[in-house]
Amino acid sequence: MKYSSEQLAWLIRRHAVELTHLSGGSHIGSILSVADIIAVLYTDVMKYDANNPKWDGRDRFILSKGHAGLSIYTALAETGFFDKSELNTYYQNGSRLSGHVSHYVPGIDFSTGSLGHGLSAGVGMAYALKKKNNPAKVYVVLGDGECDEGSIWEAMLFANHFNLDNIVAIVDHNKMQSMDFCEKTISKESLADKWKAFGWNVIDINGNDHQQLKTAFSTPPKNNKPTVVIANTVKGYGIPFMENDILWHYRFPHDGWEYDTAVTELHKNKPDGVEDIYTPNGIENPVTPTENDDIYNDHTTSATWKPTWMNEREEN
Repeated sequence: MKYSSEQLAWLIRRHAVELTHLSGGSHIGSILSVADIIAVLYTDVMKYDANNPKWDGRDRFILSKGHAGLSIYTALAETGFFDKSELNTYYQNGSRLSGHVSHYVPGIDFSTGSLGHGLSAGVGMAYALKKKNNPAKVYVVLGDGECDEGSIWEAMLFANHFNLDNIVAIVDHNKMQSMDFCEKTISKESLADKWKAFGWNVIDINGNDHQQLKTAFSTPPKNNKPTVVIANTVKGYGIPFMENDILWHYRFPHDGWEYDTAVTELHKNKPDGVEDIYTPNGIENPVTPTENDDIYNDHTTSATWKPTWMNEREEN
């Protein structure tokens, strides 16, 4: 079935809730923030052949923020690269659908997980394609926290120097990483100015807006230079109680109000023409959070971690 980007993004989010819930897998917040980017790329932008994943004319894609691997697995399954039933093995012992991206999966060009390597690999692919006069393009999705890695900046220099206008980097700029906000960890503002300084064309957009994404990806590169899309997103986007809450970087939706509320929120915005294979009509009598449940609280390290030495320093 040919999906619209909105339909595929919803399916990515619905699979994410179900499969992290069943497996105890992490990083649902990251999966939700990148879902719109992945959906637009696989419905409106990239050239590929699901029946011939190694087709030489395909556009290459690397999810450098490999901890959001479930987003690309679900996109590949929904676009026909492998049977959707295999998604049920996600995060299980012996499954090729590991928690971080594995190249053993059809449609995956590069294994990722250890952050900072995807752009270097993508730049190498883009350079090789240029050498072969292959018109295919390379798309690399990075996390904003991942941009702490020095290898990212080395790859940026290389791509600019060799005029690799056939690569597009997309920074999933949800402004959170690991256990806190990026600005509280290592500040990188303004990201756009930094990429410009390294010679890249910069497009700064709302990364959860499908039309803005489509416009950005259809914008031709200028001056034979590489392009970066700074996609300003919301971590946990689509499920309000997960949005901008660092808790959901590692936590999965547990039985009870967490799972029930997540499914219910998604069904409020379910596009026509898509099927929920898990709960076709939503949840009839969902468990709802009470005033005693931990919801809509600040779980960042800067808000919750109060070591004794900090108190001693303040007293002195």
